[in-house]
Amino acid sequence: MTDTWTTRAETGDDILSIREINLEAFPSAVEADLVDALRADPQAWIDGLSIVAVGSDGLVVGYALLTRCHIGDAPALALAPCSVRPARQRTGAGSAAIRAALEAATGLGERSVVVLGHPTYYPRFGFSRASGHGIRVSFEVPDEALMVLALDPGHPLPAGTVRYPAPFGIE
Repeated sequence: MTDTWTTRAETGDDILSIREINLEAFPSAVEADLVDALRADPQAWIDGLSIVAVGSDGLVVGYALLTRCHIGDAPALALAPCSVRPARQRTGAGSAAIRAALEAATGLGERSVVVLGHPTYYPRFGFSRASGHGIRVSFEVPDEALMVLALDPGHPLPAGTVRYPAPFGIE
């Protein structure tokens, strides 16, 4: 099924749909609960960076979230979670939400985004291996799974350890 996607920042009316998408897309409630916890964390949440993809039928089917993290001492964004209702996966809804989130972040003057994800999916958005930029995490992950994107080519990516917001539960 192909569709035309409209993307926009979440509204209060989308919160239940976002939770449903995450519950459907993942095997447990961890990601849905994470979104709720991040939304409640004023140090992590940035208005306008929780993006939904809406189909031509009006159904919210895709989701991408960027929240505040740090690389070393430099502010950055973490892309997580990204999700699509299973029946609408592989239709471009997730890609549309991610692209809209990155565009919104660029518009806000943000400079860098980190993602821990599938190494063959995220490079299509410009992400590259974080270790090549001196960026790491404090826990064990495959090197190719931690990626980074410079939103502002005029500013070099910071090096250092990624510090995620408290709701991620990572020290």
